[in-house]
Amino acid sequence: MAIRIPDPLKRRHLVEGELDAAKAVALADAYLEEGLVLDAVPFLEKAGAHERLEELLHEVIRSGNVFEVRAVAEALKKPLEAHHWEEVARAAREQGKDQYATEANAQVERLRS
Repeated sequence: MAIRIPDPLKRRHLVEGELDAAKAVALADAYLEEGLVLDAVPFLEKAGAHERLEELLHEVIRSGNVFEVRAVAEALKKPLEAHHWEEVARAAREQGKDQYATEANAQVERLRS
């Protein structure tokens, strides 16, 4: 049986409370199936699923979504380098996400200055 996405209050309680790794990963998977990356990240972090977070980082870099890239990188406690942000900018530009491309390019400039 698939795990259902909890309502926002229940989600908060799950994120802030005790939760075993298997259930945290299952909840993350439920969110990811719905395309809700930002909601999945805290559960992957709570589960200590670093490999999954690394995989997700590569996916969100290719998506060009600056917010998702930041969230996953923060969960990994991994500062991104200029070449990562260049990839984000390129992906965003290719997908017509001009604001994200602009923000990613600003990160490149900040890191290179």
